[in-house]
Amino acid sequence: MGVTGPPGPVMDRDEVDRALARLGAEHKAVEDSLLALQDHAGRRLLEGAELTGTTKDRWATTEQTITLLWTYFDAYTAALDEAREVRARRRWPGREELAELTERLRGESVTVSGTPATSGTPGMSAKLAERFTLERLVDRMNELYASSLDMVVTADAVWSALPARIDLLAAELNRTRSLAHSVGVRPGEHPAGDDLESITHELATLRAQVVTDPMAFWRPAAGSSAPGGGRPDTDRYDRAARALEDVRREIEAVLQVRQDSEARLLRLRDVLSRADRTLAEARAARGEVLAKIAASEVPVVSGPPTALQERLAAAAEYRRHAQWHRLSPLLEALEREAEDELLRAREQLTAVTAPLAVRAELRGRLDAYKAKVARHGMAEDSLLIERYDAARRMLWSAPCDLRVAEQAVLRYQQAAAEALSGAGPVDRRGSQ
Repeated sequence: MGVTGPPGPVMDRDEVDRALARLGAEHKAVEDSLLALQDHAGRRLLEGAELTGTTKDRWATTEQTITLLWTYFDAYTAALDEAREVRARRRWPGREELAELTERLRGESVTVSGTPATSGTPGMSAKLAERFTLERLVDRMNELYASSLDMVVTADAVWSALPARIDLLAAELNRTRSLAHSVGVRPGEHPAGDDLESITHELATLRAQVVTDPMAFWRPAAGSSAPGGGRPDTDRYDRAARALEDVRREIEAVLQVRQDSEARLLRLRDVLSRADRTLAEARAARGEVLAKIAASEVPVVSGPPTALQERLAAAAEYRRHAQWHRLSPLLEALEREAEDELLRAREQLTAVTAPLAVRAELRGRLDAYKAKVARHGMAEDSLLIERYDAARRMLWSAPCDLRVAEQAVLRYQQAAAEALSGAGPVDRRGSQ
C-alpha cells in the first residue's frame, strides 16, 4: 500500500489491541448513524418529493454527500478489516507486524478514489484520490454526516410542523366561509368576503411552497451548530391565522345581529321616540317661555330626527331581506347616533326651560324669606310688605322681566336681613 514508514513510535501489542477496539466501536457508531439516516422519514420524503428552490439545490448536494459518506465508510471498513487480518496472524506479533499495524492504524493508510460525488460536496474539491488516516476519516465522515442530517432533519421539521397546521387552518377557513355565506357575506359584496378569498389563496400558495421548498421556511438558531438547530418560520401562517380570526369575529358579530336585531330595532325606535317627544316638549316649552318671560334669549328647537328615522326604516328593510352583513354596521351606527340625538334633545329642553327654572327659583327664594320674616313676627312690617308685593307682582306677571324681578327679590332680601338683624328704624318710604 506504499508504506513509507510508521508514523511515530511503533505501537506495542496492547496499544494495537486498544486502537482496534476503539476503531471498531467508532465503525459500529458510524454504521448505525448511516443506517438511521438511510431510514429517516425526512430522507424518504425528500427522495420522493418534487422539490424546488433552495431545497432542490441543497438536496442535490446532500444526496452527493450521502453517496460519498458510504464510499468513505466502505473504505474505512476495508481498512479496518485489513488491519484486523494482520493482527490475527499471530497472537504475539513481531516488530515487523507491529510496524505495519502502526502504519495502518495511525498513518494515511486509507486511499479513497475520486468520484463525481466529490465535486460540489461541502468542504471538498474534485480530486483523483484522497488519503486519510483512520482517525481523520472518521472525523470527515462525522462532518459530512452532520451536514446531511441537518438538511434531512430541517426539511422533516418543516414538513411535520407547517402542512398539518395549514390544513387545520384551511378546515377552519372552510367552516368560516360556509358561515359567512349563510349570512350573506360574499366576495365583492362585503370586505370580509374579500378577506376570505385572499386568505384562501394565501393558504393554498403557502402549502404548495412549503411542500416543495421546506428549506425556505426554516429559521436557523443563532450560534447553533447542532443538526436541525432552529425552528420553522411560521410568519406567513401566523398572519393568515390572525386575518382569519378577525374575519371570524366579524362573522360572529353579524350572526349576533341576526339573533338580536329585532330587540335592537325596538330599542332604537324607543330611543328615537323619546328624542322626538323631548323635542316636542321643548318646542311647547319655548312657546310658553316666549309668552311668560320677557327680555330673554330663547334658543330655537330643532326639528324631529327624520334622517335617523329614514335610516331606521332602511335597517328594518335589511332585516326583512336577511341582509345581516349590511344591517350589522348600520345598527351600530344608529345606536350611537340615536343616543346622541336623545342627549341633544334633552339639552335643548334644558336650555329652553332655563328662564322658567330661574323664575321658579326666584319665586321659591321670595316665599322662603317671607316665611322666615313671619316666623320672627315681622309679617306686618310695612316696608317688607311693600317690597314683597312689588317682587311678587313682577314674578307672577306675564311677560316677566327676570332681570328686574331678580333685583326686586334682592331688595326684599336686604330689607328682611336688616329687619332680622335688629337694625335701627327703617325709612318706610325710602329706597323702594
